[in-house]
Amino acid sequence: MAEKPLRLLACGDVEGKFDVLFNRVRAIQKKSGNFDLLLCVGNFFGSTPDAEWEEYKTGIKKAPIQTYVLGANNQETVQYFQDVDGCELAENITYLGRKGIFTGSSGLQIVYLSGTESLNEPVPGYSFSPKDVSSVRTMLCSTSQFKGVDIFLTSPWPKYVGNFGNSSGEVDTKKCGSALVSSLATDLKPRYHFAALEKTYYERLPYRNHVVLQENAQHATRFIALANVGNPEKKKYLYAFSIVPMKVMDAAELVKQPPDVTENPYRKSGKEASMGKQIPAPEEESACQFFFDLNEKQGRKRSSTGRDSKSSPHPKQPRKPPQPPGPCWFCLASPEVEKHLVVNIGTHCYLALAKGGLSDDHVLVLPIGHYQSVVELSAEVVEEVEKYKATLRRFFRSRGKRCVLFERNYKSHHLQLQVIPVPLSCCSTDDIKDAFITQAEQQQIELLEIPEHADIKQIAQPGAAYFYVELDTGEKLFHRIKKNFPLQFGREVLASEAILNIPDKSDWRHCQVSKEEEEMLARRFRKDFEPFDFTLDD
Repeated sequence: MAEKPLRLLACGDVEGKFDVLFNRVRAIQKKSGNFDLLLCVGNFFGSTPDAEWEEYKTGIKKAPIQTYVLGANNQETVQYFQDVDGCELAENITYLGRKGIFTGSSGLQIVYLSGTESLNEPVPGYSFSPKDVSSVRTMLCSTSQFKGVDIFLTSPWPKYVGNFGNSSGEVDTKKCGSALVSSLATDLKPRYHFAALEKTYYERLPYRNHVVLQENAQHATRFIALANVGNPEKKKYLYAFSIVPMKVMDAAELVKQPPDVTENPYRKSGKEASMGKQIPAPEEESACQFFFDLNEKQGRKRSSTGRDSKSSPHPKQPRKPPQPPGPCWFCLASPEVEKHLVVNIGTHCYLALAKGGLSDDHVLVLPIGHYQSVVELSAEVVEEVEKYKATLRRFFRSRGKRCVLFERNYKSHHLQLQVIPVPLSCCSTDDIKDAFITQAEQQQIELLEIPEHADIKQIAQPGAAYFYVELDTGEKLFHRIKKNFPLQFGREVLASEAILNIPDKSDWRHCQVSKEEEEMLARRFRKDFEPFDFTLDD
C-alpha cells in the first residue's frame, strides 16, 4: 500500500507580519483541507519589536498550524532566539535551532541551517561558518547508506543556483547567495531546498544529482526561493506541496527524472563531472555548457564558443578542417562524393539526399571536413549542425512532418547525421520513442534516455562507438556500443510497421534508384528548401 503523502507549506520572510501569514494559511486550509507543517525561511521577525508578536507569545493568538522557523539573519532579531539548539517560541511556533536535522514521526528528514554566511572569527550569533557546514555534512553524509534528505531549509540562496537553469530574474546568482550553502546542498542532495531574503519568488527547474550514464540515477532537487509575506507586488511567498518521505518511497519512483531536469548547477560540466567530482563553481563562471578538449594532455577548459579559456596575445587563426587518412565518400572535397546528391552547402557542413533513402526527402547533415562523429566536432561545426537541425525541423513541420535524427558511430569513418521525416499522421513522438525502446529490448540493446539538456560530448569520448537517436522534442536515446551492433538498426525501427510501415526499405541497398531520378529528387528538394535556407542570409 502506497504511503500517504504529507501536505506541507513553505513560507518566505515573514518580517513580523504574523497575522497576514496565518490568516492566509487559515484561508488555504479552509479551501484545500489541513496541512501538516508550515516551514518558514528568511527573516521571521521584523527589525523592530512588535505588539503583534506579544499576542502570539502570550497565547492571546495561536498559529493555526505547527510552524517551524529558522533563526536570526541580523543582530536586531538575535534577541528572539535565546536557545541555539532550538525551542518553542509560542504555541505551535518552534525555532529549529542554528543547525541540525529534524526527523518527523513519518520519517521525513529536514536539514536546517540558520543565519547568513560568515567567514570571519568570531562568528556572529546570526551567522554560520565553514565549521558549522562541515559539522552538518559530517553528521549526515559520512555513512555509505546516505542517499539524500527530503528538505533543506536555509535563509540565503545557494550561490550559482542559476547555472544551467531558467532565469532567476534580477538576482545575479553568481554574486548573490552563499557558496557554503551551495557546497552543502551538493552533498545533502535535498529533494526540496527552500530559501528567501531576496524578496522575490524563483522556482528553478529541477536539477539532477548524478552524472548521466556514469552514475546510478538519483532523485532530482527542486530549489524554490520565496518572497516576503504581504509584499505589494503580490510575489509568491507561500508554497504548498505534497511529499512522501524518501525513506518509505519505492526506489524506482524516487529516482524518476522530471522531463525538464537540468545539469547540477554546482557541479562543473565536462571532465570533472565525468570523474564524479563535485566542486563549487568558480567566481566568474559562464552559465553556458563547458566541454574539455580531450586531445590536450592537460584537459584545458574551453567554452562552447571554441575559445580557449587561457588568453592568447595572438588572435586564433581559423582551423583547417581535418583531412581523411584515405579516400572518403563524404568529405566534400573528395572525388568520391556523389555531388549530384548535395542539396545545400554551408560554411562547415552540407546537406545531401541519402542514397537509397527511406523517403524522397531523407537527408544527411555532414561536416565538410573529415570528422568521424558528433563528439569530435569543433565548436563552430557543432553550431552549424545545430542550425541545420533547427532549420530542417521547421522545414518538415511546414510540410506536416516531424523529423527523427540518428547517428551510428560504428563501422563508419565520416559523420553522417541521418534526418528522416515522419508524417504527423503516421504516429506521435511517443510512438517513435516506444518503437526504438521496444526494438532495442528485443535485440538486447541497452538504449538509455538522456535529458534534452545533456550533450553527447559529456557521455561519449572521442573514438568511442555509439548509436544515438534524437526526437523532435529534443529527447535523446543513447547506446554505447561495446561489441557488435546491427548496422541498419535505426532504419529498421523507422521502416517498421509502428512508424513508416515500409519494412522492405530497412536496407538502403534495396532502395537505390537511377542517377537521373536522384538528380530529379535533389532538384526538387533544393527548390522546396530554398525559403528556409539560412546560408542565403550570409
